[in-house]
Amino acid sequence: MGLSGGRALCVLLLVLLHLHAASSQEARFLGPRKPFFQRLRRLEEQFQKLQEVTLTHLQAIANNYNVSYNVDARFQNLAQENLAMALALNQSRAAVQGDLGHLKNWVRKAQRRGHKVDAKLLALDQALSEGRWERAQERMEQKAQGDAISGLALALQALQDTLAGLTQLVHGQGTRLAALEGQLQMANLGTAAATPAPPKWLSLIPLQLQGHRPGTSALAPASVPVPIPARALPESLSLNPQQLQAAKPATAALAPSPVPATAPPAWLNPSQLQPQGDKQVPGPFLDPRNLHQDITGRLQTTWGSANAAPRDPSQWTQPPQRPGEICNVGAALLFPNVSTENVVFLHPGFLRGLRALSFCSWVRTAWGRLGTLLSYATPDNDNKLVLHGRDSLTPGSVHFVVGDPAFRELALQSLLDGQWHHLCVLWTSTQGRHWLYVDRRLVATSSRFRESYEIPPGGSLVLGQEQDTMGGGFDSAESFVGSLAGLAIWDRVLSPGEVSSLATGKAVPAGALLTLANATSIGGFVQKVTCTCLELCP
Repeated sequence: MGLSGGRALCVLLLVLLHLHAASSQEARFLGPRKPFFQRLRRLEEQFQKLQEVTLTHLQAIANNYNVSYNVDARFQNLAQENLAMALALNQSRAAVQGDLGHLKNWVRKAQRRGHKVDAKLLALDQALSEGRWERAQERMEQKAQGDAISGLALALQALQDTLAGLTQLVHGQGTRLAALEGQLQMANLGTAAATPAPPKWLSLIPLQLQGHRPGTSALAPASVPVPIPARALPESLSLNPQQLQAAKPATAALAPSPVPATAPPAWLNPSQLQPQGDKQVPGPFLDPRNLHQDITGRLQTTWGSANAAPRDPSQWTQPPQRPGEICNVGAALLFPNVSTENVVFLHPGFLRGLRALSFCSWVRTAWGRLGTLLSYATPDNDNKLVLHGRDSLTPGSVHFVVGDPAFRELALQSLLDGQWHHLCVLWTSTQGRHWLYVDRRLVATSSRFRESYEIPPGGSLVLGQEQDTMGGGFDSAESFVGSLAGLAIWDRVLSPGEVSSLATGKAVPAGALLTLANATSIGGFVQKVTCTCLELCP
C-alpha cells in the first residue's frame, strides 16, 4: 500500500510540472488570447486546489502507513511482553509452589511438635491427677495411721496401767514374802532346831523393790492378794489357816512404805502376757529358789533398757553403715569434668524387651547438679530410658523417663553433698509402679507410670551423657561430673531386703543384666578403677 501511493504521487507531480511548463510557454506565444489564459488560470487554480487536496490525501496516506507500521511494532512489543509475563508467571508459580512445599513441611513439623506437646501435657495432666490421687491416698493413709496411732496409744496406756498393776502385784508379793518370814519366825520359835530358817535374802526383797528412779510418781502398796503357784514355795513355808490368822498383826506391821513407780519391767511386756479366757495374766513366774537375783537382774535390765531406749521413734531403726565401711563394690568410674567426650558405653545393651527394671549404683558428686546418669536410645526414640538432669532443672532434680514423653521427677538433693550415697530406681509395667531408694530408705513411690509398657531391645546404652540421637547428640549441660561405683542393672524389681543388702555391701542380688564389667567403650577423660572399699575410691 505504501509503494503504490508513492508512485501515484510521483506521476501526479510530473503531470503538474508538465502542464505548468506548457501553460507558461503558451502564455508567452499567445498573448492576445486572453480568454484562453483566463481559462488556463482557472485550470491552474483548480490544479493547485487539486494538488493541495492530493497532498493532503498523500499526507493522510503517509500517516496511515506510519500508524500501521507502529501498530505492527506495537503488536511485536505486546507479544514480547506477553512472553515475558508468561515466563514471570511461571517463575512466580514455581516460587509459590516451593513456598507452599516449605509451608506444608513446616505445618507437618508444627503438627508433630503439637502432638508431642499435647502428649507431654497429657502426661503432665495424668501425673498431676496421679499426684492428687496419691496425695488423697496419703491423706487417707495418714488419717488411718493417725487413728491407728491413737488406738495404739490408748492400748499402750491400757497396757501401761496393766503393767503398773502388775508391778504393784510384784511389790505386794515381796511384801507378803516378808510377812511370811515374820509369820515363820513367830510360828516356829519352838522348832527352830528341827526346821531350817528361811533364807536371809527374803528380808532384802522389799528393800530391792523400794528402789526407785528419780522423777517417777509413787504408787501405793498393793493390797490385792497375789496368786502364788504351788511350786513357788517349799513345803517348809506352807502355813495353816490358824497360823495365818495369828500372823495378820505381824503382816500389817511389816507392810512397806509407799513404793515409787518404776518403768514397766521388760519381762512383763505385752508379748509375754498369755491369754486366759477374756483376761491376760503374766506368762513367766518368779522362781522362788532364786527370787532375789531374778527380780534384781530383771529390774536392772528393765531400767537399763529404758535409759538406753531412744525417745525419738525415728531413731528406733538401725542406722545404716557409713559409706567408708562398704567394701566389695567392684569397679568405679570417675567423670572428672564437664565434656561431651566423657562418655561410657555399656555393651551389649538390652538383648530383649524389658517390662521391669532395677538400676542401682553408688553415686558421689559435689558439682551442684547430678547431670545424666543413664541414657538408653533406639533408632525411633532417643529417650526410651533416661535418668538425667540439666542446668534448667532444680539442683538435684532428675527426670526418670520411660518411653518419651512420660517421666517422673525425682528429688535427689541429698546426693549433692560430695559423699557416697547408694541410689536404686525400680520400675515395673505391672500397674506402672516405681520406687526410689536412697541409702536403702524408700523416699518416693508412685503407680500408673507407663503401665503395660515394654522397653524395646537393640538400643544404645550410655553412662554420663544424654543422647539426642542414637549413640550421639551429647550436650555438656546434661553431662555427669562425679563418681559411680558398683553400678548394676536387673530385669526385675529388687526386694527391699535385696536393696538393703546391696546398700550395706553384704550381697549383690543374682541375675544382673549389666554391670561396669560391660563398660567396654570409655571416652574422654573418664577413668575406670577398682576399689576394695568406697573410702578408697577416687
